[in-house]
Amino acid sequence: MKIAIASDIYYPQINGVAVFAHNLANGLAKAGHEVIVIAPSFNGKYHVDIDKETKVKTYHLTSIRFPFYPDQINKVPDKRKVLGLPVPRLAYRHGIWWSVNPWTEVKHILNEFKPDVIHLQTAETIALAVMSYVRKYDVPLVSTGHAYPDNVTGQFKLLKPKMIKKPTDAVLRAYMASFLKHAEYATMPTEMAIGDLVPKNRRRFKVTVEALSNGVDLSEYYPAKPDAEVLKKYNISANAKKRVLYIGRVDPEKSISKIILAFEKTLKKVPDAEMLIVGDGIDANHLKKLVAERKLEAKVQFAGKILPPDLVEVYRTGTLFATASETETQGIVLIEAAATGLPLIAVDKGAVGELCQNGKNGELCQPGDIDGIANAMVKILSDKDLQKKYSEASIEVSKKHDLNRTLKRFEEIYHEAIKLKSEHNSVEE
Repeated sequence: MKIAIASDIYYPQINGVAVFAHNLANGLAKAGHEVIVIAPSFNGKYHVDIDKETKVKTYHLTSIRFPFYPDQINKVPDKRKVLGLPVPRLAYRHGIWWSVNPWTEVKHILNEFKPDVIHLQTAETIALAVMSYVRKYDVPLVSTGHAYPDNVTGQFKLLKPKMIKKPTDAVLRAYMASFLKHAEYATMPTEMAIGDLVPKNRRRFKVTVEALSNGVDLSEYYPAKPDAEVLKKYNISANAKKRVLYIGRVDPEKSISKIILAFEKTLKKVPDAEMLIVGDGIDANHLKKLVAERKLEAKVQFAGKILPPDLVEVYRTGTLFATASETETQGIVLIEAAATGLPLIAVDKGAVGELCQNGKNGELCQPGDIDGIANAMVKILSDKDLQKKYSEASIEVSKKHDLNRTLKRFEEIYHEAIKLKSEHNSVEE
């Protein structure tokens, strides 16, 4: 098949959408399909990259920098100070990039490539251009929803008051759902995510929406002794006995501050515990300040952004993986953590309950319950038998999320979308 993957967020950005789209494109190419990717440029200029191994061709569209959110590629710098006082950050030097003329460029690329099917990953400007194209040229479309409205409104202080956030979330929910509803076939990573985004009344939402995991390459993520030489590059000890691990974007909606505060309480009962935070984002400086205020610098380490293949070695140093995020449609980092045999701690919000199964492979706490998260940390860190039980169960849970399984299912879905488009056209004729 000739498959076009379109995404407003793409590698080398670090988040669930970018990682999934990149894995999907390369995995499909390795399976023998001809694959192109359409994504924003990260230098503003239109250009084309070709992966040396898989031959995936990525078209980077003409883009401009949106300075109010970091690009997730470059390190977020410390706030500037004037006369010794930090100045509020109004913009980022390395802001996220948005395509400015996708309609013309997308049309040119797709007319030249002539895809059998297009797979849409996001709901920004490139997505709008793709939707316009498939309507005009009658190309089968598969759409995957990765986000909740809170992934957007949770980032901006101006949108946080309830009287503003609630109606904004409702508008965004309808907007995001529209990209699923106008496809031949749609997917989201979990049943919980579908239930939250897709209206219960399906009279005007007739497309099939399937829960299909983003998947992780289990040939790379599995339990093993960590490579000390890799960890040495990042000044991470390979000999931690009781390590609480967080890996992912360090942004406000991830609620990492709650994990830090819970860890502080945990130290009263497990004084030899330590915490490692891996990743970068707009909340990093705030969290470092919080750690300093709580005098936890000796116990909480910020390792910054670490990329694969080194990242798996970091997972292997953990005793447990903890997150307090309430906005996950699945959470690739949770799958990666489970695959490397880590017990999980998460909150019962979003879709993480399908990965962190309370009493089976971890502890599922109530959102915002810092005492509950602390109790879960103490419970797991203090009981080696429980660690073993949860570890084994995590590995079993992760097997349902093998990337190869996801790739095979998407191949089937593409064929189904092509068939549905053909049948629809036959009826109209």
